[in-house]
Amino acid sequence: MDEYSRFVDWDKMDAGAQSQDAKDLTCIEFQELKQLARQGYWAKNHSLRAKVYHKLISNIPCRTVTPDANVYRDIVVKIVGKRNSSSLPLPEFVDNSLVPTYCLNAEGIGAVRKIILCVANQFPDISFCPALPSVIALLLHYSKDEAECFEQVCRILACNDPSKRLIDQTFLAFESSCMTFGDLVNKYCQAAHKLMVAVSEDVLEVYSDWQRWLFGELPMAYIARVFDVFLVEGYKVLYRVALALLKFFHKVRAGQPLESDSIQQDIRAFVRDIAKSVSPERLLEKAFAIRLFSRKEIQLLQMANEKALQQKGITVKQKRLCVVFLRQNVHLAVHAENFKSEIVSVKEMRDIWSWIPERFALCQPLLLFTTLEHGCSLSRFYSHSEGHEPTLLLIKTTAKEVCGAYLSTDWSERRRGGNKLSFFGTGECFVFRLQPEVERYEWVIIKHPELATTGSEPEGPSSPAASMLASSSVPAEPSDRLSPFLSARHFNLPSKSASMFMAGSSECIIVGGGDGQALYLDADLNHGRTSHCNTFNNQPLCSESFQISVLEVWGFRD
Repeated sequence: MDEYSRFVDWDKMDAGAQSQDAKDLTCIEFQELKQLARQGYWAKNHSLRAKVYHKLISNIPCRTVTPDANVYRDIVVKIVGKRNSSSLPLPEFVDNSLVPTYCLNAEGIGAVRKIILCVANQFPDISFCPALPSVIALLLHYSKDEAECFEQVCRILACNDPSKRLIDQTFLAFESSCMTFGDLVNKYCQAAHKLMVAVSEDVLEVYSDWQRWLFGELPMAYIARVFDVFLVEGYKVLYRVALALLKFFHKVRAGQPLESDSIQQDIRAFVRDIAKSVSPERLLEKAFAIRLFSRKEIQLLQMANEKALQQKGITVKQKRLCVVFLRQNVHLAVHAENFKSEIVSVKEMRDIWSWIPERFALCQPLLLFTTLEHGCSLSRFYSHSEGHEPTLLLIKTTAKEVCGAYLSTDWSERRRGGNKLSFFGTGECFVFRLQPEVERYEWVIIKHPELATTGSEPEGPSSPAASMLASSSVPAEPSDRLSPFLSARHFNLPSKSASMFMAGSSECIIVGGGDGQALYLDADLNHGRTSHCNTFNNQPLCSESFQISVLEVWGFRD
């Protein structure tokens, strides 16, 4: 055994973790370290992993005054006294979180609670940190004593690099991360998201478990591999692994009835028993195969979700019940008694609502414009729609086809291009079809990021709508707009590609880009046509040329 074995119950540990192969870590370059972490270079050597953790954590930029091991030795007796450590009450900010044992011995299990209480004493600004017990339990495996573990945890909590997010420490940060995870599931795990919508009343309740899957339910061998990479690459790794877990859950459980009365309980049980179906290596392989957005883009989305919560009056001291109340679930937001559309049913609107970004699921639909009441006038369309962001466009054709688009940006942005037809909007936009069958078309750059490369112009347009798409200008985003991670300026795109989503002038409206789909509406709002690229083998949005029976625009009401 090595000097880092004090708190480990080796009888419960995987024998491979005790390997003492002669290994050392000499690399200091980030890319090399990143590859070694992903490959599990130090995963089979307990002592080496401890030394690597110590090195990585000691390099975290921290506040000038960060509690260290000496502080712990000074305060632990005063705080804990002679009380039995197993009976110590946990501070409120861990929110009755799981306190995993992770193959710790009795001394280690008691040490977790002692360290949590000492952290609470030194970090009074922490208001919500459910991941903390898991992080402490894991780091005890690789610490010589309680004081060293305390110091490492404090360095993680005291990180002051604004570009390096590690552990959520406020309710606002945690809740916005849950909303961000929901948005990412909506983009990257659509089949799983569809299942969540079908079997749960509030999908955010399900997605709010995402950190628990990692820091609570995931077995020791798995969370240690995740933590290896997390210390090198940061918070984004957690999103990746949670998405991979959801993908595997859906793959393994697809078509099977729920084992309990709650999809939340089923996912937790699957993660606890993940060794039956997925190895740690396969889990990480799946996680890093997901073509996730950049760290900067995810950070912008997180900021947008935090802003939405703040506007709803959410504070760091409020409990989750407040958010559940404020974030009305789909069934309450789209209620049969207060929703009426000539195009879609309540059920269909709920389906659409499940696709929109989480921060707008806080809102209820508000009818802004309908051709049945306001006539077929493009100017009236603009006058009723402007000032609202986002909006939902619904179209029913005379052939009974139903399609539409979620549009992220205020239509008043069209004026920035002067008399020219200029594109705006963000990649959160999408188009969809409800009749004859349901299909959602992701923005082409989101679903196929390999297309977002420079040096090659797209092939010539094949229709009037596509021609307008290709020839439109893309104005720069104003610096004060909180455009969550999906604006064209965040992609390295040729300026003439269909890199944005919305365009409007006095002569037409264009919505395009979703998996090669483009929707063109004439000024009289009576006729429309579509452009369809067969690259991705999707069915067209609707008929190539169609007559509009009814058109509606919906806004989002707080």
